[in-house]
Amino acid sequence: MSAAAIILAAGLGTRMRSSKPKVMHPLGGRPMIRHLLAAVEARFGRVVVVVGPDMPELEAAVAPHAVAVQRERLGTGHAALQAMPQLGGHDGDVAVLYGDNPLVSEATLGRLLAARAEADLVLLAMRPADPGRYGRVVTAADGMVERIVEWADATEAERAIGLCNAGVVCAASADLARWLAAVGNANAKGEYYLTDVVALARAEGRRVRAVEAPEAELRGINSRAELAAAEATLQAGLRAAAMEAGVTMLAPETVFLAHDTRFGPDVTLEPHIVFGPGVSIEEGAVIRAFSHLEGCTVKRHAIIGPYARLRPGTVVEARAHVGNFVELKATTLGEGAKANHLAYLGDATIGAGANIGAGTITCNYDGVNKHRTEIGEGAFIGSDTALVAPVKVGARALVGAGSVITANVPDDALAIARGRQTVFAGRGFKGKGT
Repeated sequence: MSAAAIILAAGLGTRMRSSKPKVMHPLGGRPMIRHLLAAVEARFGRVVVVVGPDMPELEAAVAPHAVAVQRERLGTGHAALQAMPQLGGHDGDVAVLYGDNPLVSEATLGRLLAARAEADLVLLAMRPADPGRYGRVVTAADGMVERIVEWADATEAERAIGLCNAGVVCAASADLARWLAAVGNANAKGEYYLTDVVALARAEGRRVRAVEAPEAELRGINSRAELAAAEATLQAGLRAAAMEAGVTMLAPETVFLAHDTRFGPDVTLEPHIVFGPGVSIEEGAVIRAFSHLEGCTVKRHAIIGPYARLRPGTVVEARAHVGNFVELKATTLGEGAKANHLAYLGDATIGAGANIGAGTITCNYDGVNKHRTEIGEGAFIGSDTALVAPVKVGARALVGAGSVITANVPDDALAIARGRQTVFAGRGFKGKGT
């Protein structure tokens, strides 16, 4: 039978100084719990997430997985015990993981499961540069794990141990259920520690093994500072993967990617770019400095920016240009079309080869509903034009600068909609001489 996973996610995140559950804080554009679930779903057939009471946002985020509620926060052992009834009938392996350890990789989880062939209980451990207040892994002469001692309960000699507990354990379902039920709370905090199952397993003469993994994967997130450190780790990995795939980054440390950002080969990223979720950049595109992209597609050899913003639902077709201080929302900019400066194009379809002048806006919102603007192939929209949607400008049409277009413009037509200029000679300002 495939393995099952229990994810402990009931923490309030007190040190985060936040009203939202700790595991709902984002990394790379999605809640940290979703990062862990992505790795877990690749290795485990069943998942139960332990949440606290009144956490509907978290329950929705982990759907469709089963949820168990820890109504009293009495420790990690108690939390894991709440999930066991959800696994009724499961006789395979069960791993217990932590929602605030979001960067555990699929490969590490694979090694955890593989190690069960050699031991009755397996745990993940690390050697952090600063062991700090982590629980220490105490090993026996044969190299097997003897026990885990929490920092608060450790002696000075035990605190000097470099191998630290990451909290993750894996064992046969029946064994884990029995050990969890036997865990006591005779410790400095009066809590039921999940790590006490190690001593219980050893008391039965069972073999316990530690699988080491990098600190970057296993360190927990309990504060905003630790969240920022985890974000830095994630970003470093995403940037490295992008460059390995053929992306040029002129200043990688200034580019921020989302977990799902996708690049084709020969993409160039200038400094200070932010990618939100749902962005795909195709071959040869250039994203210039200080641009922000989210929920959009940029196709082959298009140029974006500098200082451009692409919002959700936007598609920039091949070889199109989006220039400085241009914002697109739910807009398709056709192949070879150009919007080079100071424009807002929302809820619009713009044909191939069209030119959008500086200061052009689509007036897409009437205060109640959004309306679309359609601009045909090869059309030319003069500077400082307002297009009041719903409206269509035909192919190869020309709209004079400064126009307010409220009615459709046919193909090949010229439209001018502005007040006639009047000049009054001699009525200019007469300044006083000095």
